[in-house]
Amino acid sequence: MPVPKFGLNRFDARSVAAFAEDARRAESLGWDAVLQADSQLRRRDTYVLLAAAASATERVHLGPFIANPVNRHPTAGSIATIDELAPGRTILTLGAGDTAVRLAGLRPARVTELAAATRSIAWLLAGEALDVGAERRVRLPHFRPVPVWIAAGGPKTLRMAGSVADGVFIRAGTATANIERAVDLIHEGAAQAGRKPDSIKLGLVLHTVLVDDPALALPMAKSMAAGYYEYTPSLFETAGIEWQGPPPEQLKREHNVWPDFHHNRYLASSGQAVDFLPREAADKFSLWGTPDQISEQLISLLLSGLAQFEYVVLQPIPDPIWPDASGESGFTARMATEVLPRVRAALSG
Repeated sequence: MPVPKFGLNRFDARSVAAFAEDARRAESLGWDAVLQADSQLRRRDTYVLLAAAASATERVHLGPFIANPVNRHPTAGSIATIDELAPGRTILTLGAGDTAVRLAGLRPARVTELAAATRSIAWLLAGEALDVGAERRVRLPHFRPVPVWIAAGGPKTLRMAGSVADGVFIRAGTATANIERAVDLIHEGAAQAGRKPDSIKLGLVLHTVLVDDPALALPMAKSMAAGYYEYTPSLFETAGIEWQGPPPEQLKREHNVWPDFHHNRYLASSGQAVDFLPREAADKFSLWGTPDQISEQLISLLLSGLAQFEYVVLQPIPDPIWPDASGESGFTARMATEVLPRVRAALSG
């Protein structure tokens, strides 16, 4: 089967130069995509970082992961500029905006607002004139053919994404039932909009707990599961998991979990707060364990025949620490040398 592009969305952003060097290193190790979160109150400017990475690399795909239409005005001009530096290897991924938006005291975009922003950006990137409410229609003078993707996990957003986006990153964990349901919703949205369902490219976002000690890895994976329930409870029902504890907001207050179960600083601690979750919840919402275990889980998932995926983004859990984890013991190197070759061989063979 075709081998997807494997992407990473955590890099050394202590400085612009450090980010560019880390992107170059990831490319040399064999990663296919360098993606950067767009969170203005937590990180340096995403597009400045990507411009530096574009100049330092030759092969990897580049893009914000994930931008949103709340913190920024629709960013057609910014991503088109990046594509001038890395022609044909640039991708824009939009989302409703969770942590980045909430930290700014704002609310995430509604489904209709995200759809409108996606249409507007795609229109501008195609070189078409757009009515933005000004005296005259506007046209992007340096338009570029950059694909516009949406990252989605909830039913309404998945269906909408299929109707407007070039591709959809599925953020629904690792349960085949949830991924299959997501693909069906994307195709349903495409068909309702008069588009060919098979023309919508697909990607996966998989929280990946690369921790050798199972006593630490399991609670971290449970925290990932709780994060999915926190934002999209229906994913538990489809996966056949029952939430038998207090509401997530109550647990967050009682156990000082902030800003959510996906991004808490001490994931083993937030995982202990949801220790009532069965091990099955960890298995169905993340890849977790040693490199061998993660390889087996990922191979099994990608060979299950759910769909053909253009990208697979392996989000490191916990967040890497720089410069301590920047050597061969860090996520970037271990996944590239101990997991990806094995997965690629299994898919190719």
